[in-house]
Amino acid sequence: MDGLIEAGYATFAVDLRGYGATPRDETGWLTPDRAARDLRAVLQQVWERTGQGERPILFGWSYGAMVSQLTVQRWPELVSSVVLFGYPWSARREIPVTDEPSEPARATNTAEAAASDFIVPGSISQKAIDAYVEQALAADPVRVDWRRLHEWSELDATKVTVPTLLMQGEHDPIASTEGHASFFAEVAAADREWVVVPGGDHAAFLETPRPYFLQALVGFLERPR
Repeated sequence: MDGLIEAGYATFAVDLRGYGATPRDETGWLTPDRAARDLRAVLQQVWERTGQGERPILFGWSYGAMVSQLTVQRWPELVSSVVLFGYPWSARREIPVTDEPSEPARATNTAEAAASDFIVPGSISQKAIDAYVEQALAADPVRVDWRRLHEWSELDATKVTVPTLLMQGEHDPIASTEGHASFFAEVAAADREWVVVPGGDHAAFLETPRPYFLQALVGFLERPR
């Protein structure tokens, strides 16, 4: 967000239900459908407050990339483009409906889990990791509980019609090259780009490849359309 602000972009972030300062709803669960509909409401609110010229640009990281794709598939008119980073979905596939627990686990977050995205030795200082972990545990002491994961089966690159930037850290164990290649080949938008961030992992925008990451991101946003 700091890098985008420096580049002249007003930047907003959303805590989905159960994350950060946003409470869970009465069910205690979050679902892909609920997340997408909430994100739709946020995009509409941002547009109403700042709506001059282009629609908002939507950036999604990790699970947020999946929520972002689901949102732009359903409501492409709400965004001018979408950026998907650390995208963990390997290909179009069906997730079966399964039995689910009646109550959310509300598992305690841990320092190990919060630091798990930093995997490339020397890419970020231990001081920065410790600060990140401290903030992560303060914001999310309890892990969010997702259910109805079969709703992710709706994800379909052929239904992504807005300009799309797919970003992948070179060493990201979650975002596979094979999966990205399959996704990128099927994206319906002709205006699409796939960028691999050298030396980066799942949190490349916080690490030494950050300048490369930001240059690639801003370059995509500012090219003529």
